[in-house]
Amino acid sequence: MSISRALQNGSTLSVLVICLALQTFAQTSAYRQPLDDAWWTGPLLAPNASTLPQGHLLVEPYLYAVMTQGFFNSSGARISAPGEISYGSLTYINYGLFNKLTVGTLPTFGYNVPGKGAGSAGIGFGDLTVQAQYRLRLFHEGSWLPTASINVQETLPTGRYDRLTRPSDGFGAGAYTTTLGLYTQTYFWMPTGRILRMRLNLSQAFSSLANIRDVSVYGTTRGFRGHAAPGAALLVDLAGEYNASRHWVLVMEGVYRHQYNTRVTGTNIGSVTQPIGSLPAPIVLNSGSSQVFGLAPAIEYNFNSRVGVILGTRLFPAGKNTTESITPVVAVNIVR
Repeated sequence: MSISRALQNGSTLSVLVICLALQTFAQTSAYRQPLDDAWWTGPLLAPNASTLPQGHLLVEPYLYAVMTQGFFNSSGARISAPGEISYGSLTYINYGLFNKLTVGTLPTFGYNVPGKGAGSAGIGFGDLTVQAQYRLRLFHEGSWLPTASINVQETLPTGRYDRLTRPSDGFGAGAYTTTLGLYTQTYFWMPTGRILRMRLNLSQAFSSLANIRDVSVYGTTRGFRGHAAPGAALLVDLAGEYNASRHWVLVMEGVYRHQYNTRVTGTNIGSVTQPIGSLPAPIVLNSGSSQVFGLAPAIEYNFNSRVGVILGTRLFPAGKNTTESITPVVAVNIVR
């Protein structure tokens, strides 16, 4: 199935979710759903603005497949030819250290099937993220102020990114990345009396330099010696979840991402065109800044207040220095 056809199908799903929600909204009722009656899994992309109660554990594994016409990694480097499928997993493992403080880690794994060339030699471990989230306030019914938290993440360069046998074996960025986020969450009661939960998350990421040798995710080749300066990244995420019933939740999410220029500088010591006795010619690569708007419609099924599953798709149309992609996603949310 082509990316364009997939985007059309995803758009149809988006319209269906909206129509189902509007049809339910039209059924006015005097009923007002209690907050503790609503079960949630959470949208695909926006993390929870609240924190876990002390001593509680959340585990949420994601499985996804990025189908794209040209894949750019989180540092802005193009790491594939058109038509790649990148299979991946990401798992949130969070623990309530105190009632207002949650700590956690996000291990990632991947496997790349490029549209041109050999696929990954095997499943690879990606960059590892550790995080801490401190809750500033908690939503109270009758107040217009939302739940709000500050989130700090540090991504460690644990994934392979250079000295690669093939570009498809790269699963990391090679840089330390610090991400600062402000997460908010609030609740609205719709005309049906049921709850619409809204999240608005803002985050900004900053990365250190990455030293590069030979073939890398930044498009360098054998013999290259230098470094990359990944550009900062801004992410804005607005998500809504309509609790259609205690078990079923309709989700619509919009995301904006702006990635600043990634600059790669160095030399190639193995250049066959280099005159004998001369210094290697400098190499400078610029990705250019990129920006994209996307949607992530989904549907949740909650078995109970502690276990739920979500199925949806992230849709990115072609944007500035990015190409269209579709990413089916499934995740299971477990809280103990």
